[in-house]
Amino acid sequence: MVEPHAHDKNYTNLDTIAVHAGRPTPGPDVPMNPPIVASSTLHAGGPIGYHRDGNETLGYLESVIGTLEGGQATVFSSGMAAANAAFDLIPMGGVIVASQYSYTGVAVRLGELHDMGRIVLRLVDVTNASAVEAAIRGDGVPANWVWIESPTNPMMEICDIRSAATVAREVGAILAIDNTFMTPVRQRPLELGATVVMHSVTKGLAGHSDLLMGALVTNNAELHHEIVERRVLLGAVPSAFDGFLAARGIRTLSIRVERAEQNAQALAERLLDHPAIKTVLYPGLPSHPNADIAKEQTDGPGTVLSFDVRGTADDADKVCKAVQLISFATSLGGVETLMERRRRWEKENVQVPETLIRMAVGIENVEDLWRDLKAALDTIV
Repeated sequence: MVEPHAHDKNYTNLDTIAVHAGRPTPGPDVPMNPPIVASSTLHAGGPIGYHRDGNETLGYLESVIGTLEGGQATVFSSGMAAANAAFDLIPMGGVIVASQYSYTGVAVRLGELHDMGRIVLRLVDVTNASAVEAAIRGDGVPANWVWIESPTNPMMEICDIRSAATVAREVGAILAIDNTFMTPVRQRPLELGATVVMHSVTKGLAGHSDLLMGALVTNNAELHHEIVERRVLLGAVPSAFDGFLAARGIRTLSIRVERAEQNAQALAERLLDHPAIKTVLYPGLPSHPNADIAKEQTDGPGTVLSFDVRGTADDADKVCKAVQLISFATSLGGVETLMERRRRWEKENVQVPETLIRMAVGIENVEDLWRDLKAALDTIV
C-alpha cells in the first residue's frame, strides 16, 4: 500500500512523535488530521486497489504506531485478529513458547491450536530466565515462535525481554511481545531485541473505550510483508473511521499514561495497608519480585495493577459491585478506571486466584478513586 507522508522533522521524543507522526504533509489548505477515506472500492491503476489491501486513513495510523515502536505497523480489526494473524505464520507443527499466564483469548486460542495438532505449545514461567531459555532451546527441538506478555495478564509478571531475545535469536525463533499493557511510551520491545510487537489498539493506544483494533509491528521487512499478506487473506481489516479514532486517541497517549500511572502507583501503595488486601501485584512496588528488571527495561510501571483480597470469590465480587465511580467492567487503557474479578470469566486460567481483582487505572482524580475503592473494600472487612 501507499506509505503516508510524514513530517520531515528532527524529533525523537516519543511524547512529540505521538502528537505529530502519521499526519498529512503540510501544505496550503492541507488538513492537519488524516482524512477519513470511507470507501471499499478504489479506481484502478494505483498500488492498493481494494480496502482489504490498504486504506489511506489506516496508513496514517500505521505510520504513527510504527514510528512509536520503531518498526512497520499493520493494523487489524481487533487484538485477537492481530494475534491470530501471527499464529497463522507458525509452520505446521511448529513450536511456540508462551507465558503460563496470558490474556484469556490468546491462551484459549493457543490451546485450541495445540489440541488440533496445528502447533506444539510450551508454557513457561516467564519470570524464570533459565526456564524461558530451556523452553526456547527445547532440548534439540527449538521454538519457532515465542509469545510473551510483560507484564503478564493478570498476574503482572515481568519477563527479562533482553534475555529471551538473545536466546530466541540464537535458535532462529521469532520473539513476539504483547506490549498492550505498557504501550510504546513505557516499553519498546523491538529495542530490547524482539522481532514483533503486538498491541490491542483498543486499549491504551486508542485510549477511549470506543473501538476494537489490533496491531503487529516489526522491523523485519520480509516479516512485515508476510503480516500484511495475512491481513489480506484473513480479511481482518478495521474501518477507516476506527482508524481515525485510534489516531486521534494516540495524540494524548503520553499524558494519559503519565496521569494514569501516577494514579496506579498511589493506589497500589495505599492498597498495601488496607486490611482487606492479601497481595498487591504492581511493578512499581519494591515488593514486586521482578521490580529491578521492570525498571531496567521500561520507562515506568504502567497503568494496570492486580490485587488479591482476603476472603472468598463472593467477597471479591462484592467489592467489584460496590464501587460507584470505578466501573465494574472488562478492558483496560481507557481514560476511566475499570476493575473486575478475572476468574468470573469461565475460560480464565484456573491458576489465577479466585479472589484476584485486576484494576485498569484511568485519569480521574486519585483521591476520588481511593475514596471509592476504600469504601468498597471496607464492605468485606
